Amino acid sequence: MEREKLGSRLGFLLLSAGCAIGIGNVWKFPYMAGQYGGGAFVLVYLFFLIIMGVPVLTMEFALGRASQKSPVKLYQQLEKPGQKWHIHGYAAMIGNYLLMMFYTIVSGWMVQYFVRIAKGDFEGADAAKVKEIFAGMKAEPVSMVVYTAIVIILGFLVCSIGLQKGLERVTKVMMIALLVIMVVLAINSATMDGGAEGLKFYLVPDFQRMADIGIGEVIVGAMNQAFFTLSLGIGSMAIFGSYINRDRALMGEAVSVASLDTFVAFTSGLIIFPACFAYGVDVNAGPDLIFITLPNIFNNMAMGRVWGTLFFVFLTFAAFSTVLGVFENIISCNMDLFGWSRKKTCLINTFLMIILSLPCALGFNVLDDVVVAGKNIMDMEDFAVSNILLPLGSLCFVLFCTLRYGFGFDKFMEEANTGKGLKVKKWMKPYMTYVLPIIVLVIFIMGLI
Repeated sequence: MEREKLGSRLGFLLLSAGCAIGIGNVWKFPYMAGQYGGGAFVLVYLFFLIIMGVPVLTMEFALGRASQKSPVKLYQQLEKPGQKWHIHGYAAMIGNYLLMMFYTIVSGWMVQYFVRIAKGDFEGADAAKVKEIFAGMKAEPVSMVVYTAIVIILGFLVCSIGLQKGLERVTKVMMIALLVIMVVLAINSATMDGGAEGLKFYLVPDFQRMADIGIGEVIVGAMNQAFFTLSLGIGSMAIFGSYINRDRALMGEAVSVASLDTFVAFTSGLIIFPACFAYGVDVNAGPDLIFITLPNIFNNMAMGRVWGTLFFVFLTFAAFSTVLGVFENIISCNMDLFGWSRKKTCLINTFLMIILSLPCALGFNVLDDVVVAGKNIMDMEDFAVSNILLPLGSLCFVLFCTLRYGFGFDKFMEEANTGKGLKVKKWMKPYMTYVLPIIVLVIFIMGLI
């Protein structure tokens, strides 16, 4: 069967960036910047994105393009006879399922908030009432399952239409709309009375605050965020490598995707911090920032319902772009493993995914007494993906690309450098072979601790 290809380079860049751009960029990056000293954190984050995120992303793209297979079959195509690298291929596929078992729930929250703000449910609600609405939403099992199912059905429906006609076309429209909405919201925030203080907090590095928090802690936070922001380690990016032609070198493409990803994360801060300062809201609100803090702000704002609706459209697009990217990975793995057609794969996985997402959707209500080591079902699934599968998977990709017992650095370099654009240089070999695996291993160990 002829492998499908993407129709354009723009499609590839927006799809890869869309898969990387998710809820993590929109709420995790701003709230971490809030906790770790604003501008200083942003600088450290960018440093680690360049030395760690871009090389690992280049490797995933290269393995996808060299193998022309999904992550589950990628190693079989490239490893030497008798080797066992392909075990990671199955772990990567499981990782994609596990990620979607909780990510579709949060995407459902975004859709539910968009509907509620548009309907005016939050109008006139004070801070306590907003908190109550959020808690009530999670405690309602039927709506939790229904909104999650809507996200899953829509996601597989788009993917079933085909790679170019469905996934690429829809993602292009969504991503361009997302970027436009963000810029509009950022301009609106920056021009609020009192917003300038928020911009100063966010854009001017405060090394004193960084020292107060602990330089080590800030570095670890920035390193983690730079690593997780690109969804590396479970083949979510390798899949798009397998869909592109050979006219562009892959390090340049990795830089473009990382830049788009960072633009969205950075612009989220431009939206959130001026608004927080304008309305005297604590920027350290952490994960509550989006679901409790921001609706309060929109309530007080002129035309708040319009801005709030726009903000949650943008959030829904950010979440849904990741869902589509990871679903495509799952579909491709299934098609490679079982030889099914795209439509059959989508139909089977729609039902499978709804069933797999139930424990997490019900973990806030019917199954809220299921707690292990202080973690509810969503936290456990998130921990397994973020702290175990992503770093160990990335380590596998790095070692496979650099060791002669794997694909080997020379073959990796040849694949990555085919085409025009920024290329991997010979002098990078010692760094990628010896230093990069240690950095990834450190992230894994710290995640477990």
